[in-house]
Amino acid sequence: MSILENLEIIKRASKSLRTSSLEKRNQTLNELATLLEKEEKLILEANLSDLNSLAHDVTPAFRDRLSLNPSRIQAMRKSLLQVAALPDPLGEVVEETVLANKLVTQRVRSPLGVIFMIFESRPNVAIEAFSLALKSGNAIILRGGKESKLTTEIFYSLMSRALLASEMDSNCVLGITDPNRDLVLNLLSQKKWIDVVVPRGGEKLIEYVVEHSKIPIIKNDRGMCHVYLHADARPEIAIPIVENAKKQRPGVCNSMETLLIHESIADLLLPKLYKTLSEEKNPVTWFGCERTCAVLSNRPHVKNAGSLSFDTEYLDLKLNCKVVQNELQAMEHIERHGSRHSEAIVTEDYRLAKFFQTEVDAAAVYWNASTRFTDGFELGLGGELGISTQKLHVRGPIGLKELTSIRWVITGTGQIRT
Repeated sequence: MSILENLEIIKRASKSLRTSSLEKRNQTLNELATLLEKEEKLILEANLSDLNSLAHDVTPAFRDRLSLNPSRIQAMRKSLLQVAALPDPLGEVVEETVLANKLVTQRVRSPLGVIFMIFESRPNVAIEAFSLALKSGNAIILRGGKESKLTTEIFYSLMSRALLASEMDSNCVLGITDPNRDLVLNLLSQKKWIDVVVPRGGEKLIEYVVEHSKIPIIKNDRGMCHVYLHADARPEIAIPIVENAKKQRPGVCNSMETLLIHESIADLLLPKLYKTLSEEKNPVTWFGCERTCAVLSNRPHVKNAGSLSFDTEYLDLKLNCKVVQNELQAMEHIERHGSRHSEAIVTEDYRLAKFFQTEVDAAAVYWNASTRFTDGFELGLGGELGISTQKLHVRGPIGLKELTSIRWVITGTGQIRT
């Protein structure tokens, strides 16, 4: 079957989802959660084969993004069940007004239609994307990276099984494992059949989609995330936040790439932060400004920041660090080098925190918390299709409501315009 025939079929299936029952959609998600548990051994075997096929020079962070284990599969199951438990976004009346001429106007949530999701190494993304698309009444085309081919093949099969078990149209999901880029290029031109494209991956993938797509894009840009430690930052709060933001899972987009620290606490706090981050089995490599390197002189894993350092998303155990004179300089640095993803300030000053949260232009802005919470599951959305760094029509984690548009439904009694 040709790709155009597949697109026609999935477009037709998307129409059936508009009027599908909440019960059937939830039943599918619950069934898929059961299948993940039932087929855990098969999933892990496929994932191990994918891991064994990786090149020897891939980073530990990249390998971690691809890896699955029982606890991660359990987290995927939990995400599915959480999405199933969420209210139905379809048909939600956002606003209702009765006009002077007695027309009743409603603004109502409706599906986007067919979503084309391109992702790279993280196979669990396929499950999250499917669950959110189905619950919000959208059909979805999934195309993962070649590194996760065997794992995603299993997932696509389980999705079809869950749909069939729930007596839903299995054609509302199309899983693609063909790594041919020409296929992606072809799909990016199919605006007749596809309503929105969601690229989720590295900078090169995003640039490729932006350059070639003829279809509207929900852009998930890179995560150049910053944490700023103000002069009054308490070490017992600041150090765990920095450690979590950098080391818990460095290969994801909401991990911290740049640490900004007020000059008045640099001498005291930088050595403590260095000890926490760099004197362990997996040390962080620091790329620091002149002041940072002076404070951390004669320590291993400390290098001078280059001209591109503060614009580099490492997705690895690497960290930029700059000492700043005040909060304005910190915010200026974020404005120049940030990607509008997630930014954080650690301070005891309420007014400064609120000023920072108001003025910093990012999808998520934190006060005294790690940037790692910019995640659909963590923020109660059940999962996410990604983190949108654009401003239209969604910003931040892409959950159920973000996969709908609001249209007008108007009821009259014979009114005509004069």
